[in-house]
Amino acid sequence: MAVLDTKRTEILGKSASIIQRKIRSYMARKSFILFRRSTILIQSVCRGELARHDYETKRREASCLRIQRDLRMYIARKVYKEKRASALSVQTGMRGMAARNELRFRRQTKAAILIQSHCRKFLAHSKYVKLKKATITTQSAWRGRVARKELRSLKMAARETGALQAAKNKLEKQVEELTWRLQLEKRMRTDLEEAKTQENTKLRTAVQELQLQLKEAKDTLVKEREAAKTAAETIPVIQEVPVVDHELTEKLNAENAELKDLVSSLKTKIIETEKKYEETYKLSEERLKQAMEAESMIVKLKTTMHSLEERIADMESENKIQWQSLLTNKGVPPQSPDLASKVLENGNHANESITLNDLLLTPEKGFETPDNKPRRPPIDRQHEDVDALMECVVKDVGFSQGKPVAAFTIYKCLLHWKSFEAERTSVFDRLVQMIGSAIEDQDSNDHMAYWLSNTSTLLFLLQKSMKPAGTAGTASVRKPQPTSLFGRMTMGFRSSPSTVNFGAASAALETVKQVEAKYPALLFNQQLIAYVEKMYGIIRDNLKKELGSLLALCIQAPRTSKGSVLRSGRSFGKESHTNHWQGIIDCLNTLLTTLKENFVPPVLVQKIFTQTFQYVNVQLFNSLLLRRECCTFSNGEYVKSGLAELELWCCQAKDEYAGSAWDELKHIRQAVGFLVIHQKYRISYDEIINDLCPVLSVQQLYRICTLYWDDNYNTRSVSSEVISSMRVLMTEDSNNAVSNSFLLDDNSSIPFSIDELSNSIEVKDFLDVKPAIDLLENPYFHFLHE
Repeated sequence: MAVLDTKRTEILGKSASIIQRKIRSYMARKSFILFRRSTILIQSVCRGELARHDYETKRREASCLRIQRDLRMYIARKVYKEKRASALSVQTGMRGMAARNELRFRRQTKAAILIQSHCRKFLAHSKYVKLKKATITTQSAWRGRVARKELRSLKMAARETGALQAAKNKLEKQVEELTWRLQLEKRMRTDLEEAKTQENTKLRTAVQELQLQLKEAKDTLVKEREAAKTAAETIPVIQEVPVVDHELTEKLNAENAELKDLVSSLKTKIIETEKKYEETYKLSEERLKQAMEAESMIVKLKTTMHSLEERIADMESENKIQWQSLLTNKGVPPQSPDLASKVLENGNHANESITLNDLLLTPEKGFETPDNKPRRPPIDRQHEDVDALMECVVKDVGFSQGKPVAAFTIYKCLLHWKSFEAERTSVFDRLVQMIGSAIEDQDSNDHMAYWLSNTSTLLFLLQKSMKPAGTAGTASVRKPQPTSLFGRMTMGFRSSPSTVNFGAASAALETVKQVEAKYPALLFNQQLIAYVEKMYGIIRDNLKKELGSLLALCIQAPRTSKGSVLRSGRSFGKESHTNHWQGIIDCLNTLLTTLKENFVPPVLVQKIFTQTFQYVNVQLFNSLLLRRECCTFSNGEYVKSGLAELELWCCQAKDEYAGSAWDELKHIRQAVGFLVIHQKYRISYDEIINDLCPVLSVQQLYRICTLYWDDNYNTRSVSSEVISSMRVLMTEDSNNAVSNSFLLDDNSSIPFSIDELSNSIEVKDFLDVKPAIDLLENPYFHFLHE
């Protein structure tokens, strides 16, 4: 009847919604037609009023134009008459004045002819003297003008260089601000996702616990009903007065209704949280798009910055070349620019044969050798050296004495070129782009391990080479403290340099030299740290993906026939299903061999396998708690045999590479150890929490004890006193939100620090390392032989 009532209410609700929709559409259409008629009437009245107003305005404008025309005609006629009378009077006066002037001019001409005849001799003589003096002055002034023009062009080039430098500094500030915003958006997005996942897991675990309680209540209700039926069959007289049974059933029905209401409320909460999750997901997608746009803007700003740096460097080289060409002319000794301008401005210079062609020398003359053979400018030479280095290290150049050749070669080149001490350089950006393009193939663990070895080694060399400012021999001026986020990060990094092993050999100190790093080197160090963490995460996630499909097959013991499972873990060695555990061992051995062949630092290898074993522990333990068919005696023996193989692998890999990986399996080890114990009903609660399972929580132990069933020997679980004590402790801890979750969470963070990586490698290991063979044959890389 309840189902029919619900169906009837659903049909009546749908019919009511359809009727309401039709009535609302009719009312909306009726109001729309009434509004449209009113609007048309109002528009017609307004248009008529506007047309009448427009006609009146045009009529007034026509009248105004006619009045203005007549007034302008009268004023123009009056002005014309006045100008005509004035012109006649002026003409009369001018004609009389011209006649008087003509008479005066004729009298003055006669007198001037007489005076000129006496002065021409004197004027000719003085003109000759002035011409001679002016020629000398003009020559000296022209030479000074040419020199000042050349000096002005040099000053303009220097001023343009300063403007480009200011633009570069502005772009660098914009890049820092955009990178900071991008990191902040990523951090906010990860925090939001973690909060959402935690909330979802809490709700799911609460729903699962309520479902289990509901199932237990139903089971007890069924058992009580069966007991009542059996009692009724054995003693038919008691059927007339079933008072106790009715009370129990009413009580169970009330508890069942409460549980149903609680489940429905939890379902509504889950739906609300899913809606919130969708909203936050959309918001995170929008922020991700903004972050991608910010990254593209950063790339554009970096490219413009590189072009500005190249332009500045080219202009500086041209300025140096022009100064050299000006100061190394014929008969001009090398002097300061002010002194040279004074010499050029002097008209009585000893060598007066300096012409404009001698001053405006071409820049190519500054790059001629004593043998008159042209050679390339130093900037082009450096670009070619960087290109040669990139072409060499982008390939797999192998290893030397257990160290990556590419990282050591890059470090030696940067040290020789003094790139760490440079205020601006494009070498680091080229290296970052090369590493980023090289690790695009994320599916190959061999390729990723090779670049992880190179980047971690290069990062170690940078850490050992950098020293704080002010430790040099000469006293330096203390720089002001930076206010930006990245500036504080870099100053914090520079204030804590890596420790130097003073007991190492002098040759090791010469191999890794300490320099005072500038901003580009510090930024490159931070980028290398990010790349090391990224490649570490890629290799770890690839191993987890490979193990995920195998772990799903290793969670439950396979059955050999109907209702019969394998009796002992010793029989697993010769069966086909052991291939799953052997597949896990093969995956671990393959990755370990790959990391060893690429000489990845042991501390990174330890962290990879430690987090992988933690992932195995989480998957196996959560599956044991969620699936009742996994919480059996035979399945415990099956998983225990697999864990024994993992323990054997850890012993073979040794602590150098395995580390504390075996300790990460403590939850599944203790749970499996509890499953395979005989006579569990004799074990007390204190023995369980103190001796057998000290790591497991009360919720986890209660879950295992209630789900356990013996499919081999049909033994019982723990006693009812232990279960009741667990329930009491669970009710006491129900107010604590953390204790309500009995599932484990996988940790995907980066578990190592840069100091651990730096301490795992020693400087003396690089004494016998040889650079790349391809660059040793290049004459411009002769410093690699040292």
